[in-house]
Amino acid sequence: MVKNKECKLENTTVHYEIRGKRSGHPIIMLHGFTLDRRMMIGCMEPILRRRKGWQRIYLDLPGMGKTSAKDLIISSSDQMLKVVLDFIDKVIPDQSFALAGESYGGYLARGVVYSMPERVDGLLLICPTIIDNPELRTVPPSVTLVKDRPLRVWLTEDEIEFLESFAVVESPEIWARTRDEVYAGYLERDDAWLKTFEKNRAYTFDVDKLPKPFEKPALVLMGRQDAWVGYHDALAIIENYPRGTFAVLDQAGHNLQIEQEQLFNALVGEWLNRTEETLHRTKIRSQTNKNE
Repeated sequence: MVKNKECKLENTTVHYEIRGKRSGHPIIMLHGFTLDRRMMIGCMEPILRRRKGWQRIYLDLPGMGKTSAKDLIISSSDQMLKVVLDFIDKVIPDQSFALAGESYGGYLARGVVYSMPERVDGLLLICPTIIDNPELRTVPPSVTLVKDRPLRVWLTEDEIEFLESFAVVESPEIWARTRDEVYAGYLERDDAWLKTFEKNRAYTFDVDKLPKPFEKPALVLMGRQDAWVGYHDALAIIENYPRGTFAVLDQAGHNLQIEQEQLFNALVGEWLNRTEETLHRTKIRSQTNKNE
């Protein structure tokens, strides 16, 4: 069941939706920059709707999707992170949750882990932004390994430009998902606000300098041909996640979840298994302590 909702915060109203039963364990989904919740819905729902016990919470970040940023004054990602933290505290107060973030959403997700590690049960990062400044990132050259020139006959010039900026593998099926899950959100962005924010988007603190390692199940997925954020920088934070699986997938760029759908589904499913097992063990320990 899908529930479209609004969460009123101090200077904005966050639009979001809940899928699954209220009694399910929460998992918060954070999409990439300039996109909206459809990006995370498209890749996560095919996996999660077949599993019991998860309440999926998909939000639109300010300036993206249906969430306005017009009343927000943001000078860094510190304030964007505060919106996410306030949203979590209001929607699922005092509850623990799993967390998934893609690209910039992965940047924010690590901020959540930094801020409230005791409440995060598991972490999924998809092509995460590690270094905010593009000039400081280590990235491979842009390349399209599998081209589908007949596909372009059916696309507009803007669609072709968007496809070429991301695609490592081209096919009608990949474009259909890219159009519906990625490009559709991109068209609804608040372009002027986001361009201003992007100039000073980095955190004012080192988000990867954790007080202690995050010892819950983690999965970090990277595209070998991702020319936007790369994979090299993400490998540098591997020691922060003693229970983390780090996977670099060939024939995958910044839309890894679409270009390598089967591998993505399998690896995310395995991460969910580990997270569920950890939650189960924690519940048993808690019940045992209460009975002693």
